[in-house]
Amino acid sequence: MSFTRTRRIVPVLIVTLALFVLDGGNRPLMAQVTAFKQAVAEAAYGNEAVAGFYRMRDYAPVFTDPDDGSRRAALLSALESADTHGLPAQRYDAAELEAAFASARSARDRGRAEVLAAKMFVQYAQDIQSGAMTPSEIDRSIVRELPRRDQIAQLHSFANSSPVAFLRGLPPRTAQYNTLLAEKLRLEAVIAGGGWGPGVPGARLEPGESGAGVVALRNRLIAMGYLKRTASPTYDGSLQKAVQQFQLDHGLNPDGVAGEATLKAVNVPPETRLASIIVAMERERWTNIPKGKRHILVNIPEFTARIIDDGKESFKTRVVVGMNQADRRTPEFSDEMEYMVVNPTWNVPRSIATKEYLPQFQRNPNAAGYLKLVDSRGRVVNRSAVNFAAYNARNFPFSLKQPPSRGNALGQVKFMFPNRYNIYLHDTPSKNLFDRDRRAYSHGCVRVADPQDLAYALLARQTSDPEGTFQARLRTGNESRLNLEEPVPVHILYRTAFARQKGRMTYLEDIYGRDAAIWAAMQAAGVRLSVAGS
Repeated sequence: MSFTRTRRIVPVLIVTLALFVLDGGNRPLMAQVTAFKQAVAEAAYGNEAVAGFYRMRDYAPVFTDPDDGSRRAALLSALESADTHGLPAQRYDAAELEAAFASARSARDRGRAEVLAAKMFVQYAQDIQSGAMTPSEIDRSIVRELPRRDQIAQLHSFANSSPVAFLRGLPPRTAQYNTLLAEKLRLEAVIAGGGWGPGVPGARLEPGESGAGVVALRNRLIAMGYLKRTASPTYDGSLQKAVQQFQLDHGLNPDGVAGEATLKAVNVPPETRLASIIVAMERERWTNIPKGKRHILVNIPEFTARIIDDGKESFKTRVVVGMNQADRRTPEFSDEMEYMVVNPTWNVPRSIATKEYLPQFQRNPNAAGYLKLVDSRGRVVNRSAVNFAAYNARNFPFSLKQPPSRGNALGQVKFMFPNRYNIYLHDTPSKNLFDRDRRAYSHGCVRVADPQDLAYALLARQTSDPEGTFQARLRTGNESRLNLEEPVPVHILYRTAFARQKGRMTYLEDIYGRDAAIWAAMQAAGVRLSVAGS
C-alpha cells in the first residue's frame, strides 16, 4: 500500500474508532461513520488546528450546514474583499471556494468544501489580524513577535458568533489602520483617474520665479489637493504656503522653497505612495496589540519619539537613530521601560571596543583617554603596560568604560527597557546632530534631543516635583537608578507612511530600505496594486 493511500486511510480509521467507542460498538463500524465525517477527517489531516477543531465538535459542519448559510456567505464576502486590505488574496481564493460549495453534490463533496473553507478562514483570519508576512524573514532587524492568535480558538469563536460582526472585527481596530485604509482607497481612485499629471522639471524653484516649471509645480500640487485651482504662472504666496504644507507632510524642512529634496518628493507617483500605504497596513497588523494607556512611540524614519497618553500625544522630541549600516540599524521591537540611569557609565559594547577603539590603541595606546581599560576582574589597567598589537577582535581580553561626565557618550541619563538587543534611549553630548533633517548617525541606540524633559514627563506620574527629583540625582555626579513605579511600554516602529492626528497623511524616506524589501516580499506573495473600479 502506498504512503499516500495510508495517510488517507489513517484519519478515517481514527474517526471510525472514536464513533465506535462512543456508541459502545453495538452497531456496525461503517454504519456510524458518515461520508461527510470521513471526508472532513481526510481533508483536515495534516492541519492540526483544523483537524483538532472538528474532532472537538464531533465533525459538525460550520460552513456547509444546510440549514444556515450565513457563515458561508460571510466568509465568501470577507475573502472577496481581501484585496481591499492589501492581502495576498490568492491564498484564500473566494472563487475557488464558491465553486467548491456550488459543486458539492454528495456528502463527501460537502466535507471537502467544509475543510477548504476552514483552512481559508484560519489563513485569512491570521493574515488580516497579525500580518500576512513574517517580518524577520524579510529583514533580521525587524525582531518583533507577531501577535498570532490560536487558530482552534478562532474557529470556535467564529462558529459561536455573529459571522459578519466577527469577520469585521478581525482587522486592527485602530484609527491609524482605518485612516490608512481610507488613504488606500483614495489613492486607488487617483490612479484610476490618471494620477497627478506630469512631473515637475528642474532642480530648484523659489518664490518670485515664474515659467513652465512653476506652472508644472502649481498643477501638481493642485492635483494633490494642496492648492485651489488657479492659473497664476508666478511662484506667489499661495504656492509657497502649499509647498510648506507639502514639506511638513513629507518630513522636509518647511522653508517654502522647492529644492531638490522637495521636488523629488513631489514627483513620486501615486503608485509608489499606494505601495507605502499597503506596507504600512501590514506593519499595523504586525503591531496589533494593546499599546498601553501610556506608551512611548519611536518612529525610526521620522527621527521622533513621543509619549502617548490615552491616545493623545503628551510629549514629543527629536531623536537620532542608527546609521544605515548592516550592524548599526536600529531594530524594531516592543518592550517595557522600567527605569532610568542618571549619570550613567558607558560600558562600551564589545563590537565597538574591538572594531573602533582597538585599532586606535594599536596606533596610539593613549588614544581616547576618557575611556578606562578594565580587565576580567574589574581592575583598571594601565595602558602603557599593554601590548595592543598582540590582540584582535577575537582575543581582546579587556572591556572599556567611560565614567559619568557631561562628555559621556550616553550624556547624563539613559532610559532602560532591558532587551537582548542592548538598545535603549539616552542623552548625548553631540547636540549638533539634532539640527539636521536626516538623523541616522548612532550605533543603533536612540539618542534623545530633550532627555531631561523626557525624564520629567515620565516621573510626573509618581512625584509632585519631577524636575527636583531628577536634578537632585544629577547634582551628585554619581551613577544612580530611578525606577518607574509603572513600567511604560516602548514601541520602536518604522513607519514611512502614517496618519498624524486630525488624519493628515505623512510620507517619509525609506532610510533603511526596509519598506522596499517588505513590498517586494508582499508582491512575491501575490499582493498587487489595485485600481478603483478595476
